Amino acid sequence: MRAGFAKGDDYASLLRSNLKADGSRQRVLALRGGVRQSLLGVEDWMTAMRDDDVDVRREALTLLAHSDVDDERVTQRIIALLGDEDALVVDAAAFALGEHPDPDAVERLCQVAREHADARCRESAVAALGAIGDDRGRTTILDALQDKAPVRRRAIVALANFEGPDIEAALARAGEDRDWQVRAAADQLTRDD
Repeated sequence: MRAGFAKGDDYASLLRSNLKADGSRQRVLALRGGVRQSLLGVEDWMTAMRDDDVDVRREALTLLAHSDVDDERVTQRIIALLGDEDALVVDAAAFALGEHPDPDAVERLCQVAREHADARCRESAVAALGAIGDDRGRTTILDALQDKAPVRRRAIVALANFEGPDIEAALARAGEDRDWQVRAAADQLTRDD
């Protein structure tokens, strides 16, 4: 779809109509083009995040993570998508919340980090909790040091936004982790202090 790169009212009109196209691929391409053309409004984002197709929802969240959209309804919808049935949608929602930290998301992110069956979702939730830096996420991040290696590595990075004896003790334990990357991350973080 060249309309994402072309200029003019005809192309903008084509992009806007493709946001409602029957094919999900057309909707995804229209979202991308709409971002490039700065055509998307809050209702467009809300519609895309409610799309029946998981590819459209994932794309909307990925694009939102890199956008400057600042609207409470959009944020609340992203938080709601932490409960999506598709793990990659949950992952993308957590990533978007990490890029646009919002304290309202902490409880749901803690739930995803503790309970989600997919390690990618837990990892992204831990990263978002670290980016938000709210003390309500502290225990969840510390608990993530008992998860799979990628989640543990992410938890070490997330701990950079917290201080205290519990954090120092956790970093010392992580310095003895069986995964060399966890050990290296913990070492780096303690050296930076």
